[in-house]
Formats: sequence, structure tokens, C-alpha cells
Amino acid sequence: MLLRSGILTASDGDAVALENAAGASGVVLVCEHASAVLPAAAGDLGLSAEALSSHIAWDPGALAVARRLSAALDGVLVHQRFSRLIYDCNRPPESPAAMPEKSEIYDIPGNRDLAPAERYARTAALYIPFHDRVSAEVSRIAGEGREPVVVTIHTFTPVYFGKPREVEIGILHDTDSRLADAMLEAAALGPYRVERNSPYGPEDGVTHTLRLHALPLGLANVMIEVRNDLVRDDAGVEAVSAYLADLISGALERVA
Repeated sequence: MLLRSGILTASDGDAVALENAAGASGVVLVCEHASAVLPAAAGDLGLSAEALSSHIAWDPGALAVARRLSAALDGVLVHQRFSRLIYDCNRPPESPAAMPEKSEIYDIPGNRDLAPAERYARTAALYIPFHDRVSAEVSRIAGEGREPVVVTIHTFTPVYFGKPREVEIGILHDTDSRLADAMLEAAALGPYRVERNSPYGPEDGVTHTLRLHALPLGLANVMIEVRNDLVRDDAGVEAVSAYLADLISGALERVA
């Protein structure tokens, strides 16, 4: 069944989740691609089980890393509860990538030739509640006299269009590179291959959440990409998360 009307039902639950709401730091961790789940009404969007469990549907390991960082940094965590295939919350509604007709080698029949009403319904059901929640947390922290910091967490596939990626962790930024610069300087002698704006950069449209919630307010911010083969088990998640927590904490001290 392909989705053409009705996005979320009561059985689906909310579009967005909030964890560690009482986090005492100003860090707002955001995980836009946390889940591979599709709303019940969406069926399978015409995709195979293999595609629906692959990196095109979500960022494997990203939520696990975000949760570890939330605990280590005592920051709130906002994450999307549904697959980016139904709506990619790191893209604005006008972007074709928000509801992609194709992702890497996979055609997505359920996203083909969407009517404007369908695009609006998905935006209203998924994108707006997600970013309203991020905005609310940023505003709440600022209202409590703390300085919000926006950190988005993603993972990426080791092989893309048949080409291996050597970078292990990407530290991404848009026009404000303060936090990224401090993290990259500290990462120079670390155990991972860490690169700036890799494997994606702002020219690829991946800094939407930073542009929406951090740049207009002058807030320190960064987007982190982790190669997903590094976080396929608990040991990998723990190692990467501990490393990133140290990088972020040290960088925040320098940019404060």
C-alpha cells in the first residue's frame, strides 16, 4: 500500500521524542534520522525489506550514540520517531530530498509523483512537530539563562555508490565553525580519521537543522557524522560516544 492520505494515527504515536528533558547543560542533541519505522498507513512505500532496513531509511547507530552523548553531556535529546523515507527532517519542505523519489540506488515508489496535498500532510505531521520541539527546547534553555548549543548526530554508510569512504568521523559546520574548529583541532591526534565537512558539507544541504535553530541565534553548533561500521555493536557505540563526548566538552570550554 502506498501512502496517499492520512499520515499518523493514534497507534503510531507522536512524531517526535524527547529524552533527558531535565538535562542540566545547555546542549540540545538532535537526531533527525533515528528510526527506520514507517507509519502504519505508509505500508512499505513499495520497497523491499532489505531497503527498509538499510541506511537509506535511517542512520544506523545514530540514536545509540546520541543517547550516550545525552547522558555524558547531560543534554536534552530530540529525535524523530519515523523514517526519513517518509520525511527527512534535515531537509526543508521545498527540497526534493525531503521526500525523495530515489535514494542512492533505490527507487522509492511511494514517494513518486506526490500531490501537493500529500507533501503538505507529511510536512504538517512530521517536519513541523519535530522542529517545533527543537525550537521549544532551545527557547526553554535560553529562557532559563543558559546558553543553548545545538549538536546534530548522524551516521553514514562506509560504501556509497560502490565507493569506499575512508573518513571515519565527519565534523560538519555551516557559516559558524567555532565549535567545529575546536573539535577538529583536538581530534588531530586522536584514534579516528576525522575530517571537516566530510563525507558531506553544507553545499549538500545537510546543515538545515543548524541553519534553522542555531545560526539565526548565534548559537554554537556542530553536525557530527560517524561511519556506521564503527557503531554496529555496544563496544563501538561506547568507544565513539566517549571520544565524541570528550571532544565536545573540551571544545565547549574553548568557545565559551
